[in-house]
Amino acid sequence: MEKRWKNRGGIVMSIARNKERDLTTGPLVPKIILFALPLMATGILQLMFNAADLIIVGQFAPNGQEDIGAIGGTGPLINLVINLFIGLSVGTSVFTARYIGAGDREKTGQTVHTSMAVALIGGIVCFILGFFFARTFLSWMGTIDKFLDLSTRYMQIYFIGIPACLIYNFGSAILRAAGDTFHPLLFLTIAGVSNVILNIIMVVCFQRSVDGVAWASAVSQIISAGLVVWYLAFRTEGSYKLEFRKIRIHKARLWELIRIGVPAGVQGALYSLSNIIIQSGVNSFNSKAVVSGSVASSSIDSFIYSAMTTFNHAALSFIGQNIGAGKPEKIGKITGTCLWMVSAVGILLGLVTCFFGEPLLRLYVGSEAAAGEGSAIYYGMIRLRIITLTYFTCGIMEVFSGSLRGMGASLGPTVICLTGVCGVRILWIYTIFRMEEFHKLNILFYSYPVSWVITVMAQFILFLHLRKKILRQYAGKSVSSA
Repeated sequence: MEKRWKNRGGIVMSIARNKERDLTTGPLVPKIILFALPLMATGILQLMFNAADLIIVGQFAPNGQEDIGAIGGTGPLINLVINLFIGLSVGTSVFTARYIGAGDREKTGQTVHTSMAVALIGGIVCFILGFFFARTFLSWMGTIDKFLDLSTRYMQIYFIGIPACLIYNFGSAILRAAGDTFHPLLFLTIAGVSNVILNIIMVVCFQRSVDGVAWASAVSQIISAGLVVWYLAFRTEGSYKLEFRKIRIHKARLWELIRIGVPAGVQGALYSLSNIIIQSGVNSFNSKAVVSGSVASSSIDSFIYSAMTTFNHAALSFIGQNIGAGKPEKIGKITGTCLWMVSAVGILLGLVTCFFGEPLLRLYVGSEAAAGEGSAIYYGMIRLRIITLTYFTCGIMEVFSGSLRGMGASLGPTVICLTGVCGVRILWIYTIFRMEEFHKLNILFYSYPVSWVITVMAQFILFLHLRKKILRQYAGKSVSSA
């Protein structure tokens, strides 16, 4: 059975309920748009709900600006721990899409159940790391003393919901690989609305700022995980249906997840590590205004990143299914289409965000906050101008990353990330930024666009090489079968 939704413009969106969506036939652009829009809405909604944490605290908590700094300062560290395990969900997307494209129901099911077992185990490990070592990790990254107690409390409570967070992400990866981007959006909307309501109750009604927001986040993660598990187990009849009695580790499928997922997880962790080092650079100014402005700006520009990373998932899923279906000649067209789409989205959203930067920052730091030199808004705008106007290059980097993963590359993209993103940023911070004349906030943030451009150039070379290799392999198979 298939449910259909029609928007006011008359575009019909079909969401498969009991069968996989075919990403290998038909016009490419409409299919990518229909795949990407719900996924884009999912990411933006998720960020809106996360931003609601900071906005509600900033507007209604007695010490709003201090609480924003305490909450936002934990972000890079939380992402570092989570990305080590969520990277495995990239392997879930690649191989679920590939086996669906090949029509292999047995291997699809094994991938699904191995993935959920990994999510459970990884979630428990993440919880232990985040809960018991929160203060140690925060101290290592140079968290300002006035934020340390609040940041530790927030992180410990937040990590109670981390097992559920991983289950939701692995479940969503399975649905995306099957072409279903609507239901992750629906489940996230329900959980996110619950999060906002709980935030208001905790902060406004009970005056529980940092710990109240953390509990609201943990509960909302449990809700989203429960919904995705319910759908996979009871509302799905395809090859990716979840059966609780079958949840276990299949060694062959686990190795596939590790081969693709561990390098992807390491790559995500390296991104987070480089951001932790940059956060340490922000902390080096020892200013609440600098930290709060940077946190607010980071929350705003993450909306652009979320919209662009949609095309990473599109490239990965489309290329994965087409290779599985024996259509590698579509790799170039899929990647090219995603590249021009992500560039258009990145440039447009970057310009709009930069233009409305000050009023957006006021949502976080307060409508009455000053905007002059030395204020949180002043420092937030420094970051916004540098990041948003060059962010489309990061989108190009994400598309190439998705394409390479979809083609089965694992080590290459990770090495490129290690050198092009992390290596460049770390080198920048410990050389240029350390010079007294260059120890400025704008110099610190210039490390972002420089690293994106270098990484894209290396990715492009690897993409051309790998695409040529795959086409040659399939051409050889065609000749031998003839």
